[in-house]
Amino acid sequence: MSAALPTSGREWHLVARPQGWPEASDFALREAPVNEPGQGRVLVRNLYFSVDPYMRGRMNDVKSYTPPFQLDRPMDGGAVGEVIASNADGIAVGDHVLHGKGWREYAEVPAEHAVKVDASIAPLSAYLGVLGMTGLTAYAGLFEVASFKEGDAVFVSGAAGAVGSQVGQMAKLKGASRVIGSAGSDEKVKLLTEEYGFDAAFNYKNGPVKDQLAEAAPDGIDVYFDNVGGEHLEAAISSFNVHGRATICGMIAQYNSTEPTPAPRNLALVIGKRLRLQGMLVGDHSALQPQFVDEVAGWLSSGALQYRETKVEGIEKGFDAFLGLLRGENTGKMIVSLDADR
Repeated sequence: MSAALPTSGREWHLVARPQGWPEASDFALREAPVNEPGQGRVLVRNLYFSVDPYMRGRMNDVKSYTPPFQLDRPMDGGAVGEVIASNADGIAVGDHVLHGKGWREYAEVPAEHAVKVDASIAPLSAYLGVLGMTGLTAYAGLFEVASFKEGDAVFVSGAAGAVGSQVGQMAKLKGASRVIGSAGSDEKVKLLTEEYGFDAAFNYKNGPVKDQLAEAAPDGIDVYFDNVGGEHLEAAISSFNVHGRATICGMIAQYNSTEPTPAPRNLALVIGKRLRLQGMLVGDHSALQPQFVDEVAGWLSSGALQYRETKVEGIEKGFDAFLGLLRGENTGKMIVSLDADR
């Protein structure tokens, strides 16, 4: 055990279910007691926590692949921090661990749900992104779900985000013939082509996605990694070559819609082109974790894979960070840093 533990810490609670876009009044930052860890558990001082698009769905009281957040209870999500008290074998005070109780300053977690991470391999925040859930999403979604093969032309929507930016780079590293990305600003488009090595990129706000994609991919596409849905998915279906494959990872364009959104109007093309559109959840691909970490860590150490993070400082900025993510204000992984709070 460790002496002089804090008596309380702050945590974010969902207090009302958002209708459309989340509002500050739907959330509350509250003080909660901090206790010694129980048997087989550890107490972690969180240094970083993740905000992710899927969390918007958990704010609705609907049955889904993951349970909704409970009202007047702390929200959760990926976090990495330092163990400040341990009542478990194999994890010591001072170890850094990855766990699932984010959105709070202190977390008491079962030792079996805390994964030790090595700050000498990569910065701790990287375990929430490039070496974490978002990185594995990109890796599994491209190579396993979309069955990527050398010579494929790949289109990625939301390409400057944490997942999309890695999908494009991984495709290039594995021999894609052409990689195209879409993003929401000219600055992000420049980042895709100049830093991440995309062959072409466009700002979807500058004109119809279908037209811009057709220009960027004159020979069509073989793989589409969908983080956006809506107009982007419709455009990809139009640009697909025969036997194209789409990984449907996210649909951020419609997460805050209050009315049903229309399906792509060209779905009949799926038949003639013999397309495969497959949804994915990263939890189905945990068996790839060792291979993913080994390969991506190598790319990081050699400089072959680049990544960006957008860090928002302070737990009190947790809601602002989440809303900024939904608005596309991040470049790369959006992370809330608690280190500056102390």
